[in-house]
Amino acid sequence: MKTFRCECGNTLYFENSHCLACGRKLGFAPERMQLVSLEELGNGIWQNADQSVSTATYHLCQNYQEFEVCNWLVDTADAESYCYACRLNETIPDLTKPENHVLWQRIERAKRRLLYTIYSLNLPVVDRASNPEQGLCFQFLSDETQSEFYDGVTETKHVLTGHDNGQITINIAEADPVLRTTMREKMGEEYRTLLGHFRHEIGHYYWSQLLGTPELLAGFRTVFGDERTDYGVALEQYYQAGPKANWQETYISAYACAHPWEDFAETFAHYLHMIDTLDTAYNYGFAISGKSPVSPAAVIKAQQLASEPRFSYDTFDTLLHNWVNLTLVMNALNRSMGMRDAYPFALTSDINNKLRFIHQHIMLCAVSSAK
Repeated sequence: MKTFRCECGNTLYFENSHCLACGRKLGFAPERMQLVSLEELGNGIWQNADQSVSTATYHLCQNYQEFEVCNWLVDTADAESYCYACRLNETIPDLTKPENHVLWQRIERAKRRLLYTIYSLNLPVVDRASNPEQGLCFQFLSDETQSEFYDGVTETKHVLTGHDNGQITINIAEADPVLRTTMREKMGEEYRTLLGHFRHEIGHYYWSQLLGTPELLAGFRTVFGDERTDYGVALEQYYQAGPKANWQETYISAYACAHPWEDFAETFAHYLHMIDTLDTAYNYGFAISGKSPVSPAAVIKAQQLASEPRFSYDTFDTLLHNWVNLTLVMNALNRSMGMRDAYPFALTSDINNKLRFIHQHIMLCAVSSAK
């Protein structure tokens, strides 16, 4: 994630809607990938405080104006009242329950960070309006709770976080840190975050986006295995028998060994972790032994300009080298604070080959999108 600055010189964060130093209104302009300091023109129209940078005018996303769960802008030339991120929402939480507003706000923050990385990678985002059958959309749902009138017989509804033909469902309980930690311990997971859920589920979406030909699928099967294995049976076996023996040698997580689709989604999420964290470290001027990590944004730009596909392999090795060094420092810092490791994973050659596969196909997609 890039660092941003207000007109007053204060450092801004991606989630900010106001500058804490000067009080100026802020908004994220997705077309420019910038957090913008704003000046109001009247009638709900805003402009960049520095007109030498941009003369564009905006209105605030509807969810920014009404609920303060978004900080994105909509260009006044756009007839939509919602920003690009909020247009992807199919179902939002029930706001008649006051506690859901806080959960929704956390969900939207994670979703916007996900989309920032996706846009930075130049990956296509096709919404439901453009593709009603398989376009990307989100629904944020909650479990049905038992009232005092519960008869003990009627089945209550439990929401499963998951993906189905472009529709990503998130159980809003995942936005409650206490409930999420409880589930993490129950499932024996080292890492479980709201942002991680988004990155995993969108990995399922991009599986079909990045691997749309028989040739590409053949390459996937060589690296991840045959996805034609019965998915339902594979998951049932995983939950009954647990992960494969010595799964750490080949899979980024225990759940990744359940089925090739889950392996891809877990590895895709991990790749997004790498890109966002390296980008943040680079933009904050972080250095290890006097050397700054490579800028993922520069890697992507260079890949778009490169003519040799081999370039993606070379750049991945650079990213991976920087990532390993960075995670060693992250863990050491956390241990100094008496906290659990920030990065509880071990990368093997098999796992690195899977990450390299995803990197290559994302870069090829970026090149195609840039043309």
